[in-house]
Amino acid sequence: MRRRGWPMVIAMLAVVPAVAHAESLYTGPEPRPGPDLLYEPRPATPQLTNRKPWKAKPILVSGTTAYRKGEFLYQDFLYDDTGARIASDPNDPRTAGNLFSKPNGTYTYPTAEGYANNAADLVELRVKRLRRKTAFRVTLNTLKDPALVAFSIAIGGTEGELEEFPFGANVRAPAKRFLTVHPGGDAMVGELTKAGDEATGRAFRARVDRRRRQIEVRIPHRVWNPRRHTVRLAAGIGLWDADAGQYLLPAFSADADTPGGAASGTPAAFYNVAFRRNEPFPAPTDNADAVVNAAWWRDRAQGNALAAGNISEFSAKVSFSKLARRVRDNSAVPKTGPMDRIYGSRFEVAQGADFSNVCLTSSADCDGQYQSRLQPYAIYIPEKRPPRSGYGLTLLLHSLSANYNQYLGTRNQSQFGDRGTGSIVITPESRGPDESYENYGAADVFDVWSDVANRYKLDPDWTVATGYSMGAIGSFKLAAHYPDLFARIQPTVGDEGAVDVLASLRNVPVLMWNNHGDELVNNLGFQETADALDELGYRYELDAFQPCANPACSPAFPNHLQLAINDWFQPPAEFLGDVRVDRNPAHVTYLANPSRNFPDLDLVGDHAYWLSEIRLRDGAAQGQIDAVSHGFGVGDPAPGATERGTGSLEGGNLGTLIYTRQAKAWGEPPEQPVANKVEITATGVASAVLHVERAQVDCDAEVVLESDGPLTVELAGCDRTVTG
Repeated sequence: MRRRGWPMVIAMLAVVPAVAHAESLYTGPEPRPGPDLLYEPRPATPQLTNRKPWKAKPILVSGTTAYRKGEFLYQDFLYDDTGARIASDPNDPRTAGNLFSKPNGTYTYPTAEGYANNAADLVELRVKRLRRKTAFRVTLNTLKDPALVAFSIAIGGTEGELEEFPFGANVRAPAKRFLTVHPGGDAMVGELTKAGDEATGRAFRARVDRRRRQIEVRIPHRVWNPRRHTVRLAAGIGLWDADAGQYLLPAFSADADTPGGAASGTPAAFYNVAFRRNEPFPAPTDNADAVVNAAWWRDRAQGNALAAGNISEFSAKVSFSKLARRVRDNSAVPKTGPMDRIYGSRFEVAQGADFSNVCLTSSADCDGQYQSRLQPYAIYIPEKRPPRSGYGLTLLLHSLSANYNQYLGTRNQSQFGDRGTGSIVITPESRGPDESYENYGAADVFDVWSDVANRYKLDPDWTVATGYSMGAIGSFKLAAHYPDLFARIQPTVGDEGAVDVLASLRNVPVLMWNNHGDELVNNLGFQETADALDELGYRYELDAFQPCANPACSPAFPNHLQLAINDWFQPPAEFLGDVRVDRNPAHVTYLANPSRNFPDLDLVGDHAYWLSEIRLRDGAAQGQIDAVSHGFGVGDPAPGATERGTGSLEGGNLGTLIYTRQAKAWGEPPEQPVANKVEITATGVASAVLHVERAQVDCDAEVVLESDGPLTVELAGCDRTVTG
């Protein structure tokens, strides 16, 4: 299996202590549900660490500011370094597969390796008052070559009185002074100039920490002293033209040395702007704006402001009095509702982004497009009192060609989150628009889950998965591979093409929402999935919606998108409810599918409930094991008859939607005499481990084996194996 860049995995990093809420993840007897990656301690990511004089922990909520330990912090968004919205570069490498994750800005990077499609991506900006100096620090997502990048900070100024940023930035904002940090010879320098003054400014050596990807400059108070005033700041970051000694401006199309994405001769030089606290959310009703004035990367306001060459709407009024008094002020950091978060992964394939990676057809061997250690995710925290037993967790997986902000601020997000006592809803980026929740895309899901478990108290038994289109398929994939993690799943406009893996969902009820006449997930596909669940006798419901009858839905209306545009998910939220995972069912069925294992990423599905270490016989591509314990004193519930009918969905943006319904339910499990006995049937399986305590039997249990070949079952903790 290809592992390009694997040496860059930060194995040498120290790790932070175990999760803040140890009870947020499963802590019961072995085997643990899910992959090992979910339980690993969070890594100490260099970009999120400090060296003197910096001490404050990062905010990690994008678009927010705070005062902590005598420092002012601004946290930016990730991969939003897209510049002004001017003219699309005809050779833009992002055009493949990102219809619903288009950036707003049109800027592209030079194709030379050092830019890594990400060189001007601001992660964080800090300000600190020292005894004799004022320190400024910028953290970047990518810093392969400091000689390629520069940033400017506008200091002071009066609202409405605009000044030109220096060094050919072609951007205006209120300012009395400008601090520009740029390459100078063999080092970075910070140059302080007066607004409107073309004379050379005072220069100060900047310090570059390439490991942390941080650039710091300190201005002596004898040159500029903010005292205890409140000072207006604005800032932008771009690329540097060493030959011209000024910012590097984009042309129409990028080449090795020139950026692209601009049609005029004087475009703004900045790719990324700070202090954007009110970036719009994308919306299901954006229509054409979803593509031509996109907000998926939270860069709509930035793209439009840079196109106008005026960033005066993006500013921070920094109180140096608060800094001197070391005031702690997190009032601008939201505690509930929708937001974007940043986390540090231990996996870094490379710095920056590689848009040549198209994973749709080869996701099992694809590293994803967004490859850096820092990754973003969307999260929704219910606006209600945190439940004493912990929040639920809902995986809401994004679609093909979409990104982590697909559901941000939608009812699709909030209705799932507000159900019951409250469920946290997370949407990982999954390393790109088409990773299909395999490989690094799957690793990102469990990395995000682990990060959330470290920050919030979760009820580990109240976990579900859902998603739209590719996200729906992802919910099938993850639940089939790790069924004992999920109480229920709710895929929307997806199907599970590999219907044989559905056998693993014996104890995971499914609600499918699909569309008749769907252009992408057609009737044949989703009906085959529903019929496979029906034949297995499992609990499921398929609601297949008729095409929208609203006059707003023209003949060209995309049927695949109608449930997303309608944005009403209260019935699925009620289906998911507050049902908990059945950790120890009496009947376990698991289909082992090694093609979805990635051992290098600690993603291995070889266990479910009270069976573990399921190993296949040589030459078997997959294998199935079915185990019934008589220790619970219950038999299998009788599947009911297949129900068929119709229904209507009220609410949302498109009026009434009609659907056909197909479903199967279970009756109550019949009582049976308790017996110290387990019956196992297997195909293609060479060995497995039976955990007797969780199966409600003991070491002397009668184990009956039926297999299509040699099978060995070890009884965990019993010093006993059974062969058959």
